[in-house]
Amino acid sequence: MAMDNYFADQIFENLNNQEQTLREAEYDHCEFKHCDFSSFNLSSFVFTDCSFIGCNLSLAKLNKTAFRGVKFIDCKLMGLSFSNINSIGFSVTFENCVLNHTSFYQVKMKKTVFKQVSLEEVDFSETDLSESEFFDCNLFGAIFEQSNLEKADFRKAYHFKIEPNLNKLKGAKFTINGLPGLLTNFKILIEE
Repeated sequence: MAMDNYFADQIFENLNNQEQTLREAEYDHCEFKHCDFSSFNLSSFVFTDCSFIGCNLSLAKLNKTAFRGVKFIDCKLMGLSFSNINSIGFSVTFENCVLNHTSFYQVKMKKTVFKQVSLEEVDFSETDLSESEFFDCNLFGAIFEQSNLEKADFRKAYHFKIEPNLNKLKGAKFTINGLPGLLTNFKILIEE
């Protein structure tokens, strides 16, 4: 790979999609701060051990984009489709982010950490979320169908509805308060 297509240990601040200042390349151990990549074409970019802090990536195109060991902190990632990313080594964490209306359809994302994340109407259909953790996450309207949720931790998640007979739940963790989200379709009344 040519040197102008590889960036390491750099900080990129206040970039925006209007200026088209970021080019397709491999970014290794880079930090992106307060950048606006909304509707930006990030297809075929490679991000390894990078951090996005206070960035907006809403509606960005992610065709064959690689995210390996990437952290998103205080970011807006609304309306994204992770379904066609480069899945080799895919590993992300989300903290204090908004991912509403995003799709992770058929993505393998074992052991993913979601901390204080809004996941309203996110599509997790056929997603492997085994051993993932949802801390203080709003899952209102999130879709779980044929999803692998084995050993996932939902004890601090809320507003979720998960059909036990449509998903793999062995070893998943829930609190008593989460029972209504598991039993909604059974039309069972639960009282304290």
